[in-house]
Amino acid sequence: MQQDLQTAPRAQPAPKTPGMWQRIQSWDSRLSVTKGLTIVTLLTGFFGGYFQYLNSYEEKVGEQAKADMATATKTFIEISNAFAEVQMQQEIMLGDFAGALNDRLDAGIRKMDTKAANDLFPNYIKARTALRQNSAVFAREAEIYVDWPSDLTRDPAAPRALNQDPLTEALLDAYEFDCDAKANLPSFEGTFFDGQKHGPANEPLCTPAPGEKKTYVDLCARTGGNGAIDPGKDVININWWSAKHHVLTLHYCFETMHAKLRTARIWASQNEVSEEARQDFLRQKDHLRRSLEHQGDRLNAFMTLTMSQLERIRVRYRPSGFFCHVPLVRDAIGVFSNQCLPIRTAVNERG
Repeated sequence: MQQDLQTAPRAQPAPKTPGMWQRIQSWDSRLSVTKGLTIVTLLTGFFGGYFQYLNSYEEKVGEQAKADMATATKTFIEISNAFAEVQMQQEIMLGDFAGALNDRLDAGIRKMDTKAANDLFPNYIKARTALRQNSAVFAREAEIYVDWPSDLTRDPAAPRALNQDPLTEALLDAYEFDCDAKANLPSFEGTFFDGQKHGPANEPLCTPAPGEKKTYVDLCARTGGNGAIDPGKDVININWWSAKHHVLTLHYCFETMHAKLRTARIWASQNEVSEEARQDFLRQKDHLRRSLEHQGDRLNAFMTLTMSQLERIRVRYRPSGFFCHVPLVRDAIGVFSNQCLPIRTAVNERG
């Protein structure tokens, strides 16, 4: 009996039912793990999505940078070549005519100059016709593909007046733009154009003081005869930081030079030139040479500006720094600076 009592298994105590506090601790432990997993998942998704968006956006910006550089370079080469060709032909025609009229030269040399001009003239007429046909398009291409992409302050989405830039070749003609006046030659030194209309038209505004340097021209209409300023017409501006304005003045002055070379054109087309016309040409020869030199200066200024604007386009798309890729930090920088914008801009040195 005693042995049976010793070998009989002892009754196990009934498990205790967990109290309210133990249940709360268990729930809190499980909830903490779930919260941790949820936060990690959210942060992973946020950062992953952020960098995926950033990489995708920068790829699009890179494609836009390539397109802008390609079109600006193509525009620069196309316009420069077109003007260089016709201006070179004008210089050759003037030089050949002057040589043919020089009695101190050998007759054979003068005959060679005459033949060279006769051979050149058809190509000159063809190039001039093509340039005249494309000049308006060239001006718009310079504006769209050079001026706009290189403007570091331009917002394409901002509202603006369609006639914000009224300058045309017709206005240059109506205002009798003097291509040889020193004040009307391109300049990149001095006061920058503020983009505002200037006026009223008067002598102090329309006639720059000697030594005054500006990167623009205040062009005023003048009445026929005495050359007095017409106060009834607005002042128009030629901004030498605009590739479009360079193209407009280049073609206007080319056509002006074409008209001045009338005697040389008659001679180059194998037609007889009167003695009076010959003498008039000899009197104007030095002036015509200076006009052609000014045309060369204008073309060089256009090329200089366009090359500078190509650099500005390159700077505009320069990759941003490390902190511009850190979430929240990038947005904080954006409150005070534009250095972390999706298309990064540079400091505007004309500001």
